[in-house]
Amino acid sequence: MPGVKRNRDGAEKSKSKDGDAPTGPFMPMFEVFRGELDEHHDRRERIIKASRDITAASKKCIFSLQRVRALNNDIPPKIASEVMEKSTAMASQFAAIAPDLAGINAWRYQRQISGGIQEYMEAISFEHYLRNQKLITHEEASKLLPEGVELTGDDYVLGIFDLVGELMRFAITTMATTGSLPGSKVGEGSAEERDILMDLRLLRTSFEALDTTSCGGTGLGKDVEKKMEVMKICVEKVETAVYGMIIRGRERPKGWIPDLADDRAPVESY
Repeated sequence: MPGVKRNRDGAEKSKSKDGDAPTGPFMPMFEVFRGELDEHHDRRERIIKASRDITAASKKCIFSLQRVRALNNDIPPKIASEVMEKSTAMASQFAAIAPDLAGINAWRYQRQISGGIQEYMEAISFEHYLRNQKLITHEEASKLLPEGVELTGDDYVLGIFDLVGELMRFAITTMATTGSLPGSKVGEGSAEERDILMDLRLLRTSFEALDTTSCGGTGLGKDVEKKMEVMKICVEKVETAVYGMIIRGRERPKGWIPDLADDRAPVESY
């Protein structure tokens, strides 16, 4: 019979009006599935792209902040302007993907956005430390993210792990250019000094006290061992630089700035 195709058993096989695509009672259901999958992939790609852009902007913020040479002070206007520009761009990117991360999607796409959030966490915690010589809290960091973008405990801790590397670079660069370890008085009217090495040692102690035995399947459980080792190396590099500055400082005239060229090599290899 013209216009009718038969399968191998001789039964008639229905055709669509255009004569190309088969039709049946299940086709509308599969078309819904296809639409949902297309929407999922589009959403996933938007989040991945935004995460990469946020990561790149965060790195630029950190690069600018590494030019600061004093703790517990306002950021120099030119550097503050550069950081504000990048922060505004990142806020717009976060706001654009906030609807894609609503509800259960916050966990569905956690892996795609996690890298960008951790890098952003590293940048804002570094700026907060330079301004206040204090560690930003999870609550303070969460308030800097647009509504709808969640800062998980894992991303917060992993971002602080990465912060140690930036503090190491800042400490060694400042010692090389000023001849002194950056630090400030603990409080107004106090004679007690707290330098960056003391803060790094406190961070190391706190990290080593973490119990991550129950975090095996999370991002923290997967990355903590590697980041813990890197963190310890960073603190040891600052300790070595300080020891060298003290020892050589005693052998040189007052006002001499130590040459930390020997310490610069391991920093670049980090």
